[in-house]
Amino acid sequence: MTSPLLWGQVKSTASKDVPRPKLVVGIVVDQMRYDYFYRYYDKYGNGGLKRFMNEGFMARNNHYHYALTVTAPGHASVFTGSAPAIHGIVGNDWYDPIEKRDVYCVEDSTVTVVGSTSEGAGKMSPRNLLVTTIPDQLKLATNFRNKTIGISIKNRGAILPAGHTADAAYWFDSRTGHFISSTYYMNELPKWVADYNEKKLPSQYAREGWKTLLPIEQYEESTPDDQPWERKISGEKSPVFPHELAGISGNVFGTVSSTPWGNTMVKDMGIEAIKNEQLGKGRFTDFLTLSFSATDAVGHQYGPNSIEAQDVYLRLDRDLEELFKFLDGWVGKDNYTVFLSADHGVMGVPAFWNSKNLPAGVMSESGIVKQVKEALQASFGEGDFIRTATNYQIYLNHEEMGKRGISQDEIHRVIKKVLIQEPSVADVLNLKNLNNEQLTDYQLKLYKNLVNVKRSGDLQIVPRPGWFPGSGMGTTHGSPYNYDTHVPFALFGWGVKKGETLRRTYVADIAPTISALLHILPPNGSIGDPVIEALK
Repeated sequence: MTSPLLWGQVKSTASKDVPRPKLVVGIVVDQMRYDYFYRYYDKYGNGGLKRFMNEGFMARNNHYHYALTVTAPGHASVFTGSAPAIHGIVGNDWYDPIEKRDVYCVEDSTVTVVGSTSEGAGKMSPRNLLVTTIPDQLKLATNFRNKTIGISIKNRGAILPAGHTADAAYWFDSRTGHFISSTYYMNELPKWVADYNEKKLPSQYAREGWKTLLPIEQYEESTPDDQPWERKISGEKSPVFPHELAGISGNVFGTVSSTPWGNTMVKDMGIEAIKNEQLGKGRFTDFLTLSFSATDAVGHQYGPNSIEAQDVYLRLDRDLEELFKFLDGWVGKDNYTVFLSADHGVMGVPAFWNSKNLPAGVMSESGIVKQVKEALQASFGEGDFIRTATNYQIYLNHEEMGKRGISQDEIHRVIKKVLIQEPSVADVLNLKNLNNEQLTDYQLKLYKNLVNVKRSGDLQIVPRPGWFPGSGMGTTHGSPYNYDTHVPFALFGWGVKKGETLRRTYVADIAPTISALLHILPPNGSIGDPVIEALK
């Protein structure tokens, strides 16, 4: 009991809330290389991507901090500040050596679909993510009195950024043309989502097709239309504008969502979520995550020098301008914070590079597998020494090796000896003995940050710069080289200084920076540092 003598000294404990924005919007643009901000600068409007450059802060030398640059690890790393070695998302898929089965990054057999008859499309949740995200930490800081929603065409792009405590995550079901969810979040779709689905916009977009935003002769930053290395949309005679989408048999909604219309749908769903869930209108900071993945589909199909790639970014710029203009009116221009990054970059099409005398090529996966099997048989006799290979990694059959008295070092030496002769292979690493590999300090860090001891393989094939597995058509990503690692980190709005830095920053620094802005603990697996120059 307080002494009467001290009563006069007791003061009210009431205080104002910690200063924070009303809303944070975290954006991932799938496959966006850093240079796209500047490559198409003259064609962008003033209210979309240029707002980051003209009003906000740009970390212009921002890179991934691990070697396998693909979608799921990228989304996880942006929002956790962690790395695959810790957060456990080591690929879009991986092999589980303990359970001896293939795993999809957000699979969850304990939940069911919400909003669709496509059962498999909804068996998804963030349970394979081993750490917290920025939205999770914000939930903890507000005692779960704020809202978090994640939206993307891809399930992994909606689920992983929003984290474990999200109120909802919505992704696109290409079979029905609807945005769906799972029972991890809810038992039925909110009315506003059902109403959006009832508009049947994907069917409308299919009828409209894909035409260039500007007259095609103005796309001077890109190679001419109809290149021999570009893939065609099903039913097309050639990969040229205008792209007719109506009448496509099979996966029509998947095709539509893989054009700029996919980004438009995510933008529209984001605005509907803000309005109907009243994001930014409450006492506590709400969080919306948006992943724009049509850029990835277009980049894979046509390559980064195509008119299609330029057009998808010009249209994304318009979608972002509409989103930001809406936010200006909804919560006020100075009351929200937006940040943007990418899950990975992309390599140029090898055939295009070769036409310009640049070194690049395509790896023969079947040829590599054949050589490895023949070399192992010649050295150790008949035996099933390899369980599987994925993400440039080889998973060994340790039970068979144990029976035969063969060590991993011996297997590594045999495989490395044969593959090092391949023009597409730079090296073969023993992931259980990385410190003894002949890597630069920079490369060693990338591969150490990649390896999760319970989920990763045993041996790592390192491709040469400019090389990747494929058919010679289109392109891909997934390497430790600058074209894949150099991605944007840009932000503007509440709490953000205007400016830029050219010092090297990492994707792992994004979550600590946003956490510092929000005055919350960074995610529990975070290994980065705040970019302090970006914050007021």
